[in-house]
Amino acid sequence: MASHRRPKQPSRTRVTVLTATAAAAVALTSQAAQADEKPTKKEVKAKVDRLYEEAEKATEKYNGAKEQQGKLQDDIDELQDKVARGQDELNGLRDSLGSMASAQYRSGGIDPTVQLFLSSDPDTYLDKASTLDQMTAKQADALEKIQDKQRTLAQQRKEATQKLNDLEDTREELGKKKKEVQGKLGEAQKLLNTLTAKERAALAAEDARASRASGDRVDLGNAPKGSNFAMAAFQAAQSKIGSPYVYGAVGPGSFDCSGLTSWAYGQAGVQIPRTSQAQANYGTRISSQSDLRVGDLVIFYGDMHHVGFYAGNGQVLHAPKPGAVVRYESINNMPYMFGVRI
Repeated sequence: MASHRRPKQPSRTRVTVLTATAAAAVALTSQAAQADEKPTKKEVKAKVDRLYEEAEKATEKYNGAKEQQGKLQDDIDELQDKVARGQDELNGLRDSLGSMASAQYRSGGIDPTVQLFLSSDPDTYLDKASTLDQMTAKQADALEKIQDKQRTLAQQRKEATQKLNDLEDTREELGKKKKEVQGKLGEAQKLLNTLTAKERAALAAEDARASRASGDRVDLGNAPKGSNFAMAAFQAAQSKIGSPYVYGAVGPGSFDCSGLTSWAYGQAGVQIPRTSQAQANYGTRISSQSDLRVGDLVIFYGDMHHVGFYAGNGQVLHAPKPGAVVRYESINNMPYMFGVRI
């Protein structure tokens, strides 16, 4: 009689391993499917806009480092000029002291008491002795001046050396920020390249509509005007509508955000700081949007990395981001912080 055996049941350990393997396979398949999914035009635009914002943050830091580099170079040039002039003065003092020492040696080879005893004309000798004492006093004064000048030169040389070290650090920081900006812009371009030609054209058309290269398409209303120089600066910025955004640019053909505002105020004869953060702390702050006047600066974002001109009727005139041009835009398109009246 044939025996019937029950098939051997798989062990619990084996079942667990098989289950885990199957789950992992499903997860990998899901991840592969997600990786193969192409981001939509909307997703790409959101990521590109974020990268452009990060690039602008880095740009303002780059601008700050570049401005600091210029100031340090000016300080170094001034200190080196002072050291050169001071060294000439020191050499003159030393020559003068040497001349006095030679004259004293020629007239003072014999002890003064012996000279008086041997002199046929004591009155004349006493006059000469008085002159000799004066020369000795002048020597002491010259020595004191030399010591003061040496101390001053040593301090100036020390300051110049420190400034040179600071300049080297600033140049290194400048290079890092430049690479950071270029990296962000490169990432943005790679994302844009994932779109079809038709999708890229659609995005370009959207941005062109936003740019509004013609000012007559924007209703600026009848907002209160700023001072004469504020209006002159605003009108200078208006003349640059349609100019491209280029990081680190201060005109006249292209601009970044703070490059436009600093250039425009410069055309009005007013020198303001180069970066948006420095401009934010330069004038009188205006908290409420309703109190803004045409020509006031408008600061955006918590870290104050963007700036533009208030144009009236809730509009700003600014250099918005890489890939865009100087244009009008709603003040509500960005997080408003405050205005600044120069």
